[in-house]
Order: sequence, then C-alpha cells, then structure tokens
Amino acid sequence: MFIQPNRTKQKLQQNQPIYGVIATSDDPQMAELCGMAGFDYYILDAEHGLIDPAQAVNFIRACERGNITPLVRVGPKDPKLVLQYLDAGMLGVMMPGLETPAEVQMLVEAVKYAPQGKRGLGISRASAYMGYSNRAAEYVQFSNEQTMVIIQFEDQNLLPTFDSLCRVPGVDACLVGPRDLSLTMGFPDGPNHPEVQAVIDRAIGVMKTAGIAAGITAASRTDAAAQVARGANMILVAAQGLVLFGAKAFLPENQT
Repeated sequence: MFIQPNRTKQKLQQNQPIYGVIATSDDPQMAELCGMAGFDYYILDAEHGLIDPAQAVNFIRACERGNITPLVRVGPKDPKLVLQYLDAGMLGVMMPGLETPAEVQMLVEAVKYAPQGKRGLGISRASAYMGYSNRAAEYVQFSNEQTMVIIQFEDQNLLPTFDSLCRVPGVDACLVGPRDLSLTMGFPDGPNHPEVQAVIDRAIGVMKTAGIAAGITAASRTDAAAQVARGANMILVAAQGLVLFGAKAFLPENQT
C-alpha cells in the first residue's frame, strides 16, 4: 500500500490538537517544507484552486515523504471526483456546502469502502496498484480506518439541524469557515463581530457534544492558542498567509 498511517487522525483520537495548512497551490516543495516545520496535515484546496487529481499526485508524494497528512477540499458534491483524489492517495476529504444528513452520508459513502460506504475498488496508486490481489481485503480495511471525512460550517442557518449533520456515522471533523460565515451573516469585513463569534462558539459546542473534531482557521500562533482554548482541536492556517506574514516580518517596517 502507498497510503500510510494517518498520524493526524491518530492524534485526534488521542485528544491532541492538530495543526494544518490549506493552499490553492499544489507545489510539492511547500508541502515538504510544511512537513519539515512540524505541521500535521496539509489540505489541498481544490474548491478555490484550479487543481485536478492528476496535478495532486506529486503533492501527495511530497506529503508522504514529508510525514504530513495529505487532505483535499472538494467543491462539487461528486462522489466520482472524490474517488479520483482518494485513489491518488489522499487520506481524507473536506467538502463545503453540505446541508442535510443525506448529503453528509453521501460524502461518507464516497470516502469509505463497503460495508461503511460505496467507494469503488480499482487498481489505483493508493492501493499500490493491487486492488484485485490477495491483499485487497487488508487494503480496504486499512483505508477505511485511515481516511477522514470532514464537513464545514459556514452558514448560521445550519444551526437548527447542525447536530444531525455532525452525528452522521463516519464524520471525523467539521471545520468552521469564519470568513464565509461572517459574510452570510452580513459582515463582509470579517468575523470579529460578537454576533459571529457567538455563532462560532455554538457550532464548536455542537461538534464537541457530537464527539467530532472541531476545526477553525487561525492567523498566528497566538490566535491558534486562543482557538484551542475555546474548544477547537483542528487548527488551520492559509499557506498564503504564512508566506505573506513571514515575508513582512523579515523586511524592514518601512519597506513597501
């Protein structure tokens, strides 16, 4: 098998916080550097980024070499597209815009092989091209154990039914999108308004009660620590922000 033990999932099961990066770039060097720095996971953003499964393969190889868990955010509610990313070697899928338990169940079934799901078994990179060999059963069990299902919370209108989404069997985590949430609440300038923060607190509480990981973005080490203190245990930072703020920290203050 080419897929490796999902150390990110293991840390969550041990009640440890995890730290990751999300980027619209499939640059393998960025993935390797983030792994060297100590990040737990890297989400390839194929929702906002122009990235297809073929482009993702070298990124996945870099994650495997750099000891960082490769995940992907997929925009379309398309099980066949999910399958292609998983067959390339992704260890989990995050999907935005899921609004009903049936839609969440669709994602679970797309990520998992039977009996947990409906993922098709083929000769793929993830299985080391041995999908029909006498090790297929071992691979299927291992894949179901290691892959992650991640949903998102970006709309306060989901609150009345949010608990039912988090409790769909097979869901590992939910990530709050503070920017999109604030936008839907009428605050295009960002999520720092008390009303937005109150909704985030409610959503994190629902996730914790449901027994799944509570994820949220953070812009700095201080911000990440504050999010962990409020109950989140899956912290995410944008790769673009890391580069931009790191560059600004290096340059003189009056540099333009």
